[in-house]
Amino acid sequence: MDSIFPFIDGDQRQIGNEGTDLPLFQEYAWNYECNDFVMHNGEPLLLAGNDALRVWIYKTLKTERYRYPAYSWNYGSEFEALIGSAFTSIIQRSEAERYIREALLVNPYIVSVEQPEVLLVGDELRINVTVNTIYGEVNVDV
Repeated sequence: MDSIFPFIDGDQRQIGNEGTDLPLFQEYAWNYECNDFVMHNGEPLLLAGNDALRVWIYKTLKTERYRYPAYSWNYGSEFEALIGSAFTSIIQRSEAERYIREALLVNPYIVSVEQPEVLLVGDELRINVTVNTIYGEVNVDV
């Protein structure tokens, strides 16, 4: 089975709210302004828990699903399907909300996704989403 957590090996265990025994979620720190990894002494900085999930959520929503062979087909979002669509803005917003849920709920660390704020500004899609994880709540702006 393909992993939705590329390049991360974790041997620590964390008991989640769902009673599942999951490894401690880890992800490399991300500089959102430079769109690159955060480095410390020449090595990528490793985050854990909700800080790591915030990075995973951000990158999942920014990555087009099915485009990159490095990722499983379960990873990424499908927002590009909205480009050039004949849908009204209300339907586009509804579809974007569905794409957000589909992209994020494949992650076993995510318990639920609250009603996302979706704003269509010209050609730009802006998202503010609150996600409930096994570690608590995390808010992400994309």
